[in-house]
Amino acid sequence: MARFIFITGGVVSSLGKGLASAALGALLQARGYSVRLRKLDPYLNVDPGTMSPFEHGEVFVTDDGAETDLDLGHYERFTGVPARRTDSVSSGRIYSNVLEKERRGDYLGKTIQVIPHVTNEIKDFLRIGEDEVDFMLCEIGGTVGDIEGLPFFEAIRQFGQDKPRGQCIYMHLTLLPYLAASGELKTKPTQHSVKELRAIGIAPDVLVCRSEGPIPQKEREKLALFCNVRPEAVIAAQDLRSIYEAPLAYHREGLDQAVLDAFQISPAPRPNLAKWEDVVDRIMNPEGEVHIAIVGKYTQLGDAYKSIAEALTHGGIANRVRVRAEWLDSELFEKTGDVASHLEGYDAILVPGGFGERGTEGKIKAAQFARERKVPYLGICLGMQLAVIEASRNLAGLTDAGSEEFDHEKGERRFTPVIYHLKEWLEGNRTVQRSVADDKGGTMRLGAYDAILAAGSQVSGIYGTLTISERHRHRYEVDIAYRERLESCGLRFSGLSPDGRLPEIVEIPGHPWFIGVQYHPELKSKPFAPHPLFADFIRAALEQSRLF
Repeated sequence: MARFIFITGGVVSSLGKGLASAALGALLQARGYSVRLRKLDPYLNVDPGTMSPFEHGEVFVTDDGAETDLDLGHYERFTGVPARRTDSVSSGRIYSNVLEKERRGDYLGKTIQVIPHVTNEIKDFLRIGEDEVDFMLCEIGGTVGDIEGLPFFEAIRQFGQDKPRGQCIYMHLTLLPYLAASGELKTKPTQHSVKELRAIGIAPDVLVCRSEGPIPQKEREKLALFCNVRPEAVIAAQDLRSIYEAPLAYHREGLDQAVLDAFQISPAPRPNLAKWEDVVDRIMNPEGEVHIAIVGKYTQLGDAYKSIAEALTHGGIANRVRVRAEWLDSELFEKTGDVASHLEGYDAILVPGGFGERGTEGKIKAAQFARERKVPYLGICLGMQLAVIEASRNLAGLTDAGSEEFDHEKGERRFTPVIYHLKEWLEGNRTVQRSVADDKGGTMRLGAYDAILAAGSQVSGIYGTLTISERHRHRYEVDIAYRERLESCGLRFSGLSPDGRLPEIVEIPGHPWFIGVQYHPELKSKPFAPHPLFADFIRAALEQSRLF
């Protein structure tokens, strides 16, 4: 039977609850325990899949095809435990389930209310898989006091009462602001946040306080007294040079010990933190540096490409080099028409995924620059499709090559579609069918699918196998009908779906490193297990840097 740790936040948002949860999961693993992490989000979207990256950052996709919050990416990167559909839920999903049950007559005509029907639905979600692990860490999105979060706070309060005593604890993450004018670290916002939490029946067992610097002993004692927690359970969370320092930093502060003490687990197993010490050593003591240009259209918000940024860091860890990534707006290339002046000097170019036509011509120019100048290139999802369009236009003579996605967006036929809307594909033993008119949410090719790699190809050497499984999130595919024409011009289709109908990987033989993949390899990369594509991409960038 799992022990439950509920992580809540207060004072302000974006304090790093997801990172703190992930780091705590890693520390419990280091002590030999099994863990699973979950995210409960108060927003009314049924899932994040239809939300703009500017609204909520990237969408993280699980093996079983769920579109989830980006915090699940943190959970996977720190614990290595593959997230599942049942590890993420929103208010929208909870209310949708309740209303579906009401329509079916499951409630036998009763009046449907937040308590008990919505809170019971949340508690049912929490119970899924509770017998599979030693610890279940559940992060509640938002901050205490948010009106939309109240059903979740009430549900976890009830859940703690339903379970045997000592089965659940509550960890609260807050901010300690520093007022430079008076030279004071202020505890009052945290006191009020805890007061708000206790007013709804939840008393925190562990208090994690974000601050720019150390928390003096006097302030720790004050927080312990006024927030009714043990002094050793007041944990400082200072700003770090790298997020991958978090497990070691939290361990030094005693977070894992405070959690085990709250559960009265004694004696606690000693932690083995060797792999995190190695990761941090590689980050802090690099033996080289590479510069990567990421050409996208959501460049104003770093969280839009969070997993890609982290996967590049992991590639740097694998090669013991520092990766300096520059985010370049692809529309800049379209406005100026001058690609070379923006891309010269970079050791490699990465074009990530995205939706819609805006900025795509700039990305195509970036792919052309990388191909012609022999600069290492990694195209992911749309980045792979645009590399195919570039080759179709400039190598295969299809000067009007494009994607059906762009024609559908404009409502007119403008291109020869070498990229088409996928209407049917195999998912295991069943056939999935989609149309352009379908709802947007959850209607893409989502989750893990196998691919067969061509023997002797560059990617088969990188992976060290001929069969791989990677996560997908897209509606449009490269048309296999153009394979022969494109391969005759030098673009090799080196990875296909098992039935041979869907191109998964393209590469250019003879180029130092030019690979496009239809899937999202960044979603499976971890600091202690970098994805092979990113590790080799950074290796190629390092070799490129040594040429100049």
